[in-house]
Formats: sequence, C-alpha cells, structure tokens
Amino acid sequence: MDAPPTATAPTIAAVNDGTPPEKTKLSILSYIWDKDTHLKSAAERKLLRKLDLSILIIACLGFFMKFLDQTNMVNAYVSGMKQDLQMNANEYTYANTYYTIGYAIMQIPSTLIVQKVPPRIWLAFAEVGWGAFTFAQAGLRNTDQLYAFRFLVGLFESSFSPVMIYVMGSWYTHTELAKRITIFQASAVFGTTFSGYLQAAVYNNLNGVHGIAGWRWLYIVCGCMTVPVGIATFFFFPDGGPYTTSAWFLTEDERALAVERVRKQGTAPPAKITWGTFTRILGRWRWYAFTLGYILYGCSSMAGGFFGIWLISEKFSVTDANVIPTGTWLISGFCTLVWGFLSDITGSRFLFVVIPLTLGIIPNAILAAWPPGIGIKEFAFLFSGVQLMPGVFFAWAAEICRDDNEERAVIVASMNGLSYAILAWLPILIFPQTMAPDFRYGFPTSLALLLAAIVAVIGIWLLVKREAKIKDGRTEVEDGVSSEGDAKAKSDRDVDEKRDAHVEQLAA
Repeated sequence: MDAPPTATAPTIAAVNDGTPPEKTKLSILSYIWDKDTHLKSAAERKLLRKLDLSILIIACLGFFMKFLDQTNMVNAYVSGMKQDLQMNANEYTYANTYYTIGYAIMQIPSTLIVQKVPPRIWLAFAEVGWGAFTFAQAGLRNTDQLYAFRFLVGLFESSFSPVMIYVMGSWYTHTELAKRITIFQASAVFGTTFSGYLQAAVYNNLNGVHGIAGWRWLYIVCGCMTVPVGIATFFFFPDGGPYTTSAWFLTEDERALAVERVRKQGTAPPAKITWGTFTRILGRWRWYAFTLGYILYGCSSMAGGFFGIWLISEKFSVTDANVIPTGTWLISGFCTLVWGFLSDITGSRFLFVVIPLTLGIIPNAILAAWPPGIGIKEFAFLFSGVQLMPGVFFAWAAEICRDDNEERAVIVASMNGLSYAILAWLPILIFPQTMAPDFRYGFPTSLALLLAAIVAVIGIWLLVKREAKIKDGRTEVEDGVSSEGDAKAKSDRDVDEKRDAHVEQLAA
C-alpha cells in the first residue's frame, strides 16, 4: 500500500486546473446534487465523479444483492417453500432469527478488521460467500438446513453495510454524505422490491422446469447474480479512505486532494487500536445515544415484512402476495431519497430523522388498532415505508464522530449490529407466526417503540447542541488565553525596547 500523502502534498489550489470555481457555469441539476458544486474546482469535481463511479456503484450493486438475498425467503415462503419444507409452526420466524444472529455477529468486528485488511478484499470475500450460500438454498431438504444456510448468509452479509457507511464517511464531505448514503440505502429497498417481481416471474416461468420448484429457482438466480458483483468489488473499490488508499484509478494529485478535502472537514486519520480506544469510545455519550436511538428506530420498522403474510390470509394469489408488497418498498425508496437530498440541501440531519419518524405514527397506529376492512390495512402497510431514513441517521452519526476515526467505525457498526441483535429475538416474542395475520403483540409494540425512538432522537439532538456549546466555550477560552499571551508578549517587547533605548542614551 502506498504511503499516505505528507504535509508537503499539493493542496486543493495546487491541483486546480486554473479555472476560478466561482466562474464555473453549472446546471441546476448540479446544484441539487451537491449544493456547493459551483465552489469546487474542476479537479475536485473530477475526483468526485471517480469516487461516485467506484464507491457509489459498487455500494448500490452490492446492497441491492444483499437485500435481494436477505428478503427472498419471504417470497420463497409464500411461493411453495412452506409446503415443501412443512413449515407449519414458527419455522419461518426461527429462520429469520438464525439469519439475524449471523448478521449481528460480525457488524462491529468487520469495521475493525478493515482497519488492517483493505475493504475491497474483505467485502469481495463477503459477497462471494453470501452469494454461494444463497445458491445453496436451492437444494434445501428440511428446516434444519434452512436454519444453517440462513445463519451463514447473514454472517457473510453482515460486513457490507457498516463497512460501506464507514468508507463513505471517510471520503465524502458534509454537503455530499447524506444523499450518497441514502442512495446506497435506497438500493436495498429496490432489491427488496425486485425480489417480489423476480419471484413472480420465476414462479410463472420456471416453476417445474427440469423438475425444480419455482422457489428453488429463485435462490439459483439470486446466487448467480451476486457472485459477479463480489468479484467486481475486488477490482474497482478504492479502499478505506484518502489517508490509506492505493486505488489504481486515482492519481497522486487526486489522492492528495482527497486528503485535503477531508482534513478541512475535520475527519481524523486512522489510529492504532488499543484497549484505550474502547475506553475512549465508551467514556462519551455518543455511542450510547446513537446506538439506542437507532435500535428503537430499527425495531419499530418491522410492519412491512408481514404484508405478504396478511395478503395470503386474505386469499390473495401467490403472484399478488409477491407483487403488492413491493409498493411499500417503492414508497420507502422514494421517501428515503427525498429525506437524504433534503438533509444535504438544508444541512440538517436531526430534522430529516424526526420528520419521517413522526409520519410513521400514522400507519403504525392503524396496524396497532387493526380496524376492520382490507383497504385501510393495505394503506397502512404501504404507508409504513414513509419512515425509512437510515441514510440520514447514519450520516448524522458519522459526522458527529468525524474527529475520531475509530469511534466513527464502531458507532456505525454498533447502530446497525445491535439493532439486528435485538431483532434476532424480538420477533419471536411479538410476531410469532402462530399469531398471524393481526399480530396483537407485534403492531402495538412497534408503535410504542416508534414513540420511544422520537424521544431518543430529540435527546440526541439536545446532546449534540450541548457538546457544540461546550466546544465553542473552550474555543473562546483558548482564544482568550491566546490573546492574553499575545498582549503580554507585546508588553514585554515594549519594555525591552524602552530599556534598550535607555541603555543607549546612558552609553551616549
């Protein structure tokens, strides 16, 4: 790996192409994409294009496949797997639990591993791994095999999200980060959506071909789609951040420019991980507040996952049960993009976390009440997608922790990983398969968790304001001490000059 640029590396001005940024003519779309585009040099815009073509495309393709492979079980379940594997009790819930356990295990370790192992190598290994075990599910013969394969798929998938968010936080600035994490997160929504359409197409066109059931073909197709994306990650991902990258497609000047950009934002370089690292992280409020807030948010967002099961109970066809729930994910994808772009345009993270949560009260309250009639419940399932905004939440945490590279990595992983750790057992208690479709424990609990999440987010906002106020106070004190020191030094110089003049007079 090449050594990181030194203090003598070219600055932003040194790698500019000579065109004054303020005179650059840009389209309206450019201002929407990054509101400070017109202030960036041509060299910086070129660097961003390279980063987006690498990080953003690899991130979106990988996350699309991750969620396609994560959520295809519900499509397989309503398309014949339930009958073929005799899943007549809580086997579906247990399979999800095994997946979630595997997914939770590697969240924090993965962000620490990539401090030593280049992310492109680690992520490529993980993607090929979960693609292989997705493919293997086509050969399932019993639920014990299902549990084992779901655990392994979850284990290999667990690295992708926290590592990718950590990498994005290492490369992008405040006006760039939220929308890009949001686009990354939205690709998961579209992966979930595509899973429904894909299974419907597979069921209608491949069911029974070569004696293989349609739900088994779904796993074959998904596995064959995932592995090539993992291979592409190895060749086209730029690694952990500007301080350590060895990306072949970035020039030396572009690496120096990338470092200069994040230094101006206050993004700390990687440091050696010791026990003191964890003592430092756990000695602050950030880890506790962001992790708790995200756990409450994540656990309040389970309603959409039970849409297909409710549709089957209402005698909808298998095709309808696969396709109609995609409406929830399409609404989620649209809303999460809107929240991310508005967050970058306005500069506010808090506002576009709390607004989606507040809107989420409407569908969660309807499902908790479970009124008669199909239409109102269908509306609630569809509208539950409005509260999806993890990209903004992650961007908020990453930016508050810019001054500590290891804290940023651990907090992002903890938010995601510990929420999945809770989700490993919570659905067994509140969404048991035997209580379908109204889930009299599950939907009321989701509403309560949502209200608690709103309170927690407001608490985070107050803590952020308090920390900023304390930091500003320290800066004023430091400035005051500096001013006093400067005044004293000037006074001392004046005294010395007067003494020297008096000595000269005496000598004369």
